[in-house]
Amino acid sequence: MDALAPPVDVFPRTAPTPHADRGVALKSILALWALYFVLNTARMAIDARHDQLEMMVRRGAVVIAGIALTYAMYFILRRVEARSMRVMVITAFVISIPAALIYATTNYAAFYLVAPPDALLQEMASQLQEKHLSVTYVILDSAFSWYFFLVSWGVLYVALSYAARMGQAERTAAAYRSQAQAAQLRALRYQVNPHFLFNTLNALSALVLTERNREAESMITNLATFFRSSLTSDPAADIALSDEIEMQRLYLDIEKVRFPERLSVVIDIPDSLKDTKVPGMILQPLVENAIRHGVAPSGKPVTVIISARAEGSSIRLSVEDDAPAATKHAGGGGVGLKNVQERLAARYDGAAKVQYGPRAGGGFLVTLTIPAS
Repeated sequence: MDALAPPVDVFPRTAPTPHADRGVALKSILALWALYFVLNTARMAIDARHDQLEMMVRRGAVVIAGIALTYAMYFILRRVEARSMRVMVITAFVISIPAALIYATTNYAAFYLVAPPDALLQEMASQLQEKHLSVTYVILDSAFSWYFFLVSWGVLYVALSYAARMGQAERTAAAYRSQAQAAQLRALRYQVNPHFLFNTLNALSALVLTERNREAESMITNLATFFRSSLTSDPAADIALSDEIEMQRLYLDIEKVRFPERLSVVIDIPDSLKDTKVPGMILQPLVENAIRHGVAPSGKPVTVIISARAEGSSIRLSVEDDAPAATKHAGGGGVGLKNVQERLAARYDGAAKVQYGPRAGGGFLVTLTIPAS
């Protein structure tokens, strides 16, 4: 028998720190400063200020400096993204202080220290004299205004980082839900009824003791094939209906050795449905119930019928037996049917339906209605 694959860690032990999208962050920097450049240039044009072309050049140089400062803020904030949101917000407010001071100083130098036009010098001198202000005060006052401009971008980046964290948390939660569902399906899939194995081994022992070696060999081969197929396939994967029916044939062939005179099988599957995907081993508990509660307690021949029919966008699978009415039939109880119901609920999220009950005249019928795929 093929060895089962070792368990694999689905999630890394230490998840990487989620970062705000780099492209979005850089675009927000460019957009912010481009907006400032356009609005300020438009305002100067409306005021009919002189030397607009030269002012645009100076303004462009200052904007480049602003972009560089904001990128430096981005670089620092990105380094603390692994910390709490509170730390990021505090960092944004703190680093905006030197950034605003540097920008205000650069702005003052670009317009009033580097070959300034006479008109600008006269305007600045007039303001300083009239209001009795110093150059330091002018720079600090400008820095105060620019502080809120820069800190607003810092808060925007913190919001982008928070959104990235929430996005990763949602993806992780969805992945864990998916893995939990897969684990549930595996657990349900591997619930093999111990009575089946116990009864099969007893029947095999009887065959060996009575020297019915050919039948014993056939039974061992079928049993090995049955368990290899059920244990090595992916429990969470769907398989073709034809493969599912083949698995049930193997099982029923094993049971026929135990009930050679009492068990007959009818399988009615249209060719058009043989490639339809169904959950692997979904019929096994139902067929097993039919044997255990229909064939085993009956003193007369019993026919187990497996059938499939297409119904619109769904497929209807049925497992039934015609055990005599006098036979005590508990096909609706126990873990087998509950197993099937839980697997279908997990696999199809409520889109599948299970119906069951006694047949008129004896026997039991279970019908599964599942979405066709």
